Amino acid sequence: MNLFRRKNIDAMVTSAPGPLRKVMGATDLVMMGLAAMVGTGIFVVLGRAALSAGPGITLSFLAAGVACALAALCYAEFTAMIPVAGSTYTYAYAAIGEIVAWVTGWSLIAEYGLAASSMAVGWSGYFQTFLSTIGVHLPVALTAAPGAQEGHMTFFNLPAFAIVMLATALLSLGVRESKRISNLMVLIKVAVIVLFIAVGIWHVEPTNWTPYMPMGMGGVVSGAAIVIFSFLGFDVVSSAAEEVKNPQRDLPIGLLGSLVICILLYVGVSAVATGIVPFMDFRGSDSPLALVLQRADIQWLAELVLLAAIFGMASMVMVMGYGIARLVFAISRDGLLPKFLSTVNHRQVPIWSTWLLGTCSALMAGLLPLQVLTELICMGTLLAFIIIAAAIPILRRTQRHLKRPFRVPFSPFVPLLSIIISVVLICSLTQLTWIAFGIWLLIGFVIYFGYSRRHSKLRRA
Repeated sequence: MNLFRRKNIDAMVTSAPGPLRKVMGATDLVMMGLAAMVGTGIFVVLGRAALSAGPGITLSFLAAGVACALAALCYAEFTAMIPVAGSTYTYAYAAIGEIVAWVTGWSLIAEYGLAASSMAVGWSGYFQTFLSTIGVHLPVALTAAPGAQEGHMTFFNLPAFAIVMLATALLSLGVRESKRISNLMVLIKVAVIVLFIAVGIWHVEPTNWTPYMPMGMGGVVSGAAIVIFSFLGFDVVSSAAEEVKNPQRDLPIGLLGSLVICILLYVGVSAVATGIVPFMDFRGSDSPLALVLQRADIQWLAELVLLAAIFGMASMVMVMGYGIARLVFAISRDGLLPKFLSTVNHRQVPIWSTWLLGTCSALMAGLLPLQVLTELICMGTLLAFIIIAAAIPILRRTQRHLKRPFRVPFSPFVPLLSIIISVVLICSLTQLTWIAFGIWLLIGFVIYFGYSRRHSKLRRA
């Protein structure tokens, strides 16, 4: 029983042109990365992190972005070398072995699925705020998951369920069609965020930036541990590898380009926000930008920010739905999941994966509170970061003949630093998260040894 059998990279690349349509370029990949990242960090997390770091939250965003950039460099080397669907799962299969690939893929299924659900729950809150501004109110029982609102009897989060199902329907139309809608939503939210920075900077009171680090460097580090989760999701870009026209060039551009733009937006917004509102005033605020614009008396922009939040989180739901469908498509194609999950329709869409996983994410969004979803997302992502970083030096040592259009600089030091940062962040997660993730992995091992190992195409070969 060889649990560490590896896929041949040359064969993977040669057979990569498959049923998926190659329609994406570098711009589309940058937009996909922005769709996955720009949203929660600005519209939700910013205020909570400011309480830990003060105005030094700009350094927290910068530090968190650099930490993710280390992982992005590792992804860039693999995506350019192995332009095949499946993201970290595929790279682990080639570099380390089948059992590690399965653990990675199973973890990413949790990440992408829960991420789509949690973003839908966040979207639901903003959408209900928008409805209230036009005098529309949903029945309380359909506004949140059971037990999510203290003092109210709630049964189901209908808006969260609806947005995931709508995103799934759009994804089923095909990559060319769905990417146009997603790109439009990304342009709207980025334009509004840039407008917030350009207008808000004239209302900044520099005294609010003093002291810059009221809790010292420890506060900045604590803030970074909070906001790093705002960047998680850029790895979904690598899931599009088989649908990219020129993957060797465009995938590294998409990964690193979207991350750099996101860092600049987060740093700019956090600097303006803490310059207008003293950081301690963010306590208890779930909508930090709304508070900032209220203090600055810029009501017309507040409505645009609400619109940007709605579009921004909707695009995040779409991108995560896209990522999980392509991941499961790749795992199924290798025989580790049932064959029907890699079936594509006439639009070259893995239709069963898209609808089945979209429906599961929609049900979780309707039935689970936001706090139950968030930390499990981080666990799956950080584990993927550790595996992708470890795979770089392993593959360089075992398969030196491979052509690498992009190389991680200063290897193995950059991958090692990425592993250390990810381990530190994983250790900061709660015990309950570890238990829940352990149960998820146990279920994964039952599936692997009960089905996947025997049906593996590599084992048959």
